[in-house]
Amino acid sequence: MPMRFGKASRVSLMLSAGLVAMASPALAQDTDQEGINDSNTIVVVAQGREQLLSDVPVAVSAVNAETLENTGANDIRQLNQVVPSLLVSSTGNEANGSARIRGIGTVGDNPGLESSVAVFIDGVYRSRSGIGLNELGELDRVEVLRGPQGTLFGRNASAGILSIYSKKPEFEFGGFGEATYGNFDNIRLQAGLTGPLSETLAARFDGVYEKRDGFLRDVNNNVDLGNRDRYFVKGQLLWEPVDAVSFRFIADYTNRDERCCGAVYLGRDFNPLIGDLNNPAVPLSVAGFPPANGNNIINVLRDLGQPIGSFNDPFSRQTFVTRGRNYNGQTRDGGVSLEVNWDMGGATLTSITGYRYYKNSQASDTDYSAVDILYRADDDDAQFRQFKTFTQELRLQGEAFDGKLDWLVGGYFADEDLTVRDNLRFGTQYGRFAACRLISGGSLAGLYSPTSTGCISGPGRAAVLAANGGLGQFGAATPLILGSLDRLDGISDRGSISDRYFQNSRNYAFFTHNIFHITDKLDLTLGLRYTNERKRFNATFSNDNVACQQNQAALTGLLAPTVDTNGDGRPDFAPLGALAGGIIGLSCQGNSTAELNGVSIRDRRSENEFTGTAVLSWKPTDDLLLYGSYSRGYKAGGFNLDRSALKGPIVAPLGTGVPTTTFAAVGGAQALVRNLQFDQEIVDAFELGAKYSSGPLTINLALFRQQFENFQLNTFNGTVFLVQTVNGCSTNLNGGDRDLSAATGGCAPGDVTYGVVAQGVELEASIRPSRNFTVNGGVTYADTSYRNNLVGNRTGAPLDPALRKLPGDNLSNAPELTLTGSMAWTPDIGDSGLSGLVYVDSRVTDAFNTGSDLFPQKEQPSFVVVNARVGVRGPDQAWAIELWAQNLFNEDFTQVAFNSPFQAGGAGGPFVDPQFPGGRQIFSAFLGEPRTYGITLRGRF
Repeated sequence: MPMRFGKASRVSLMLSAGLVAMASPALAQDTDQEGINDSNTIVVVAQGREQLLSDVPVAVSAVNAETLENTGANDIRQLNQVVPSLLVSSTGNEANGSARIRGIGTVGDNPGLESSVAVFIDGVYRSRSGIGLNELGELDRVEVLRGPQGTLFGRNASAGILSIYSKKPEFEFGGFGEATYGNFDNIRLQAGLTGPLSETLAARFDGVYEKRDGFLRDVNNNVDLGNRDRYFVKGQLLWEPVDAVSFRFIADYTNRDERCCGAVYLGRDFNPLIGDLNNPAVPLSVAGFPPANGNNIINVLRDLGQPIGSFNDPFSRQTFVTRGRNYNGQTRDGGVSLEVNWDMGGATLTSITGYRYYKNSQASDTDYSAVDILYRADDDDAQFRQFKTFTQELRLQGEAFDGKLDWLVGGYFADEDLTVRDNLRFGTQYGRFAACRLISGGSLAGLYSPTSTGCISGPGRAAVLAANGGLGQFGAATPLILGSLDRLDGISDRGSISDRYFQNSRNYAFFTHNIFHITDKLDLTLGLRYTNERKRFNATFSNDNVACQQNQAALTGLLAPTVDTNGDGRPDFAPLGALAGGIIGLSCQGNSTAELNGVSIRDRRSENEFTGTAVLSWKPTDDLLLYGSYSRGYKAGGFNLDRSALKGPIVAPLGTGVPTTTFAAVGGAQALVRNLQFDQEIVDAFELGAKYSSGPLTINLALFRQQFENFQLNTFNGTVFLVQTVNGCSTNLNGGDRDLSAATGGCAPGDVTYGVVAQGVELEASIRPSRNFTVNGGVTYADTSYRNNLVGNRTGAPLDPALRKLPGDNLSNAPELTLTGSMAWTPDIGDSGLSGLVYVDSRVTDAFNTGSDLFPQKEQPSFVVVNARVGVRGPDQAWAIELWAQNLFNEDFTQVAFNSPFQAGGAGGPFVDPQFPGGRQIFSAFLGEPRTYGITLRGRF
C-alpha cells in the first residue's frame, strides 16, 4: 500500500507548519472604499448574476486582484496557494497542465481527453485547462466553483470551473507598470493602460514580457531546461452607446519559445519504497547477471553512457539529455471575443462569441536519459497539437412573479478542430539498448557484451551456435533467434515519420437555471441542461521500422504458451518462446511498425446527455445561509490520440501478453479503431453547506460526496499510453481486479456501478478586524478514492492489469488533507501617506501518490510551500517596492513521477517483483519549482 502518515503524525505536521498555515482564499470583490472586509460587499457571478458571496448556495472560492498580486500569481498554478481544494500541476509539456478540484481532474498530456475542470477567461471557454498556464495580464478576480457545473455556463464540467475575469477598460485615464528582477536571471515587465476614446468608447491595453533561466541543468548539452521566454499582449474596447447596451471586444496573443520539460531519475534516497531496485552501486557480476537486488536496466544504461550519478539525488536538478536532442517548444495562443449585454427592461440578454487558436510544438528526449532511446524531433511541422475553436453562448435572464422567480435560459454552441502530428522515433541507440535489456535480464546474461552486435560477445555467439550437437543452444531455431536479435540491435532512428490525427468536435447545449423565492428566507434552485456532443476522428500513420514485421514473420512460430505455472493469471512461455516474444515485443513497442505505414483509420461517436441541479437554501438569519444540493454532471467521451492504443496484434515486450497476428490478419488497423474510444464521464454529486457572514468574519463550510461512473483515466505504463474508463462492480470479483490477467475480473453489465468516490469537508474562514490586517484560513479533507472491485468500462470488461493497484486506494494527486493560509498586513507608516506590506501564504499538503497507476514508488510525502512578500508603498499606492520569495524554504517535491519509458528490467516481465509492483522498472519525475526570490517595482496612475 502507498506510504501514508498516520492521523496523529499528519495533525502534528500541519500544526508545525506555523501559524500562517490556516488556509484559504481571499475576497472576490471589495467595493467598500475604506477597505474594511464587510462580507456584504463581496460580489461574484457564480450563478450567472451578481450576488453577494454569502448568499450563493454553491461551494465557490473567490480570489481578488490584490491577493493574486501578493502571492505572485502569473498563471493559474499559483492559485494552489490560496484555494485548498484546487491543485494545478504540469508535466511533460507545460502548455498542457492539469487542474484538479477535490482530487478530481484529467490526468496526463493526451489532448484527446477534455478537462474535468473547465477554464473560462472573460467568459470564453478554453479547450484544455493547461492553456490557462499562459500569462493572463492584470486580473480583477478568479472564481473557483467546486463540483459539477453545466446549468449556468456555456461548457459543462464534471469536477468544477475556474472562471477568470480580467480588468475591463475604464472611462477614466489610468495605467500601471511593474518591473521584476529575480534569481535565475528572471526579468519580468508588465504594463497596462486604460482610458476613454470618446464619451461612449473606452480602451485598455495590457502587455507582459518575461525571460528566465531554467530550474534543471542539462549537463550533456550545457543548457537550462524549464526556462521562460514569452510575451503576452491584450487589447480591449468597451463601447456603451446607451445605458442599456454594452459591447466588450477582446483580442489577445501569447508567444512562448521555451525548453520544457526535463525530468530526473528517482533514486533510492528519495523514496524508501524504491529500496535497492535503483541502486547504481550494484555492479554486474563476473558471470554477467546482476545480483539478486540489482537492476540490469541500470547496468545497461550505464554501459551505454548514462552517468551513474544521475540516479543518486533528483534534487541536484541535473539531468543528462542525449547529446543533440532538446526540449525546444513553441506555443502560439491567441483569439478574439465579443461580449454583448443588453438590458431589455424585463430581461437581460448576454451574448459571448469567441474564436481561439492554439498551437504547441514540443521536441523531447522522450526517454529522459543520456542514452538515445526515444525522441521527438525539433520540428514544429512534424510534431504539434493545434486547437481551432469557435464558441457562441447566449443567456437571457430576468425576474417574474413580482420577484418571486429569478430565471435564466441559455444556449451554447462550439465547433473545434483538433489536429495532432507526432513523430515519436526510436533513437540511434535504441536497438543496442533493447538487445542488451533482453540479454542482460534473461538466460543469456552470461554472454552480455554492450559493445558487440546483438549485445552478445563474439565468443558467446560462437558458443551459442556450437551448442547442442551443432544445432545451437536453441536447436534448429538458433539462426532465427540470432538473426532476429541482430535485426533488433539494428533499429536506429526508426519509427513514426509523421502520424496525423484530426478530430472535429461539435457541441451544442440548452440550459436553464432558476431560483424560486418560496419565502423571504427559503429558496429553491432548479437547473437543467441538455448536451449533444458529436466527434469525428481520422488518423494517418507513417512508419519506417521494418524490423518489427521481419521479426514477427521470423519468430511467431516459436511462441508456444503453456499453462499458468507461476499463478500470475497468464499462460507462461517456454524459455525459447519467452525469448522470441521478447525480441518481437521490443521490436514493436508502442506499435512502432512499418505495417502502419500509409494506413488511415476513421471513426465517429455521438452523445446525448441530460444533467442538472437542485438546491434548497434557507437563511434563518441575515448572517447565516444553509443549503443542500444535488447535481448531475458530465464530461464528454472521445478518442485516445495515441497510436499505442491500437494495441491488438503486437506481442508485448518480454512476451508478457497478447495475440501475435498482424494487423492484416485481424482486418487491418481499422478493425481495431474502437480501441481508441472511451466513454463519457458521469458524476452524481451531493452537498450540504453553511455560510456565516457578520462584519469582519466569514465562515464557509461544505460537506460533499461525488460518485463518478466511467471515470476517465490516462496512464503511461512504461511502454504504451492507456486510456481506461473506470467503474465498479456491485458483486465481489474475488481479487480479479488486482491480478495480472487481462481476462479475469469481469462483471455482468447489470452489476456495473460507479467506480470513484470523492467525499469530505471544506472549511474556509476569513477575518479582517481592522482596515489593514487580514487573515484567511481553511482546510480541505477529501477522501477521493477508487472503490473495490473495479472493472474497465460500463460493459463490465476487466480492468487493465497495469491498473491493478487502483482498487480501494486514493486517486493520484489527491491528498486527503490540505491547508492553505494567508496573512496580509499593510500598516500606515506615520503620517507620511506611506504604508508597508507584510504578506505570507502557505500550503500544507498531505502525502499523495503522483502516478495514475498508483505504484508506491511514486508516492510524494507531505510537504509545505510558503510564499512571502514585504514592501513599502507610496501615497494612494502610486508606487511600491517589494521583496518577495516563492517556496521560501526551498521545499523539494515532485509534481508527477512516471515509469521511465521502455526502462523496465529484470527477468520475468515488467510486473513481476518480490517486493513491489512495477518489477525492476526505473522511475523518473517532473519536479516542483525550487525557491525563487526577487524585487519588484510598481507604479500606478
